[in-house]
Amino acid sequence: MVEGVRTPVAQRAVERIKAMIADGEVGPGERLPTERELSARLGVSRGSVREAISSLTTLGVLSVRHGAGVYVTALRPADLLEAFSVLAEVSRDETLLEVLQVRRMIEPAATAVAAARATPEDLARIGDLLDRMEADADRAPAEDLDFHRAVVACAGNATLSAVHAGLSSRTFNERVWAGLGREGLTDTLFQDHRRIHEALTARDPEAARAAAAAHVLRVERWLSLRADG
Repeated sequence: MVEGVRTPVAQRAVERIKAMIADGEVGPGERLPTERELSARLGVSRGSVREAISSLTTLGVLSVRHGAGVYVTALRPADLLEAFSVLAEVSRDETLLEVLQVRRMIEPAATAVAAARATPEDLARIGDLLDRMEADADRAPAEDLDFHRAVVACAGNATLSAVHAGLSSRTFNERVWAGLGREGLTDTLFQDHRRIHEALTARDPEAARAAAAAHVLRVERWLSLRADG
């Protein structure tokens, strides 16, 4: 069987195990019934149970502890969406454009919420990231990712933060900074970040929304031109 492709029986087992978790029969951090017990309960072979457990482990729902059994994970959004984070890392230009379009839909809204909710400590950390970004060009791509993730984290929604992280890529960020640097536009990126930080500091959600949208759109247009050229 090709890895990642489930048989129909194993897929049914996956759905039944997920239903057990959703119904509270087994909760985060709790041990799943044994393979033999699940096989009898679900009416499927032990091979199908193993296949289902393997799939749910890959998805971050289950964790196999050798010698101790299979446990439900903490079900944190970041863990469950970890596989999704591969999307931005391996996608090519056409799909990356779609990724940026999705990011442009959610990041401005998250930044607007951040303008209302960010604590003084949050703002200080974001400002520090911005200072470090401008001080060290070699580290700018990495600091840029941390900057945006810190802003989105201020919205206080763990699922949103996990989705946003999945739409980001350190490799792609390095390409963006290198490409815009060759075009002499690095300072423009810094100015975008300063506008975002200023709007957050001013507690101005609409200005924060506009600044974030303009920044993501700038990168989106750069990639579009690169793809066309």
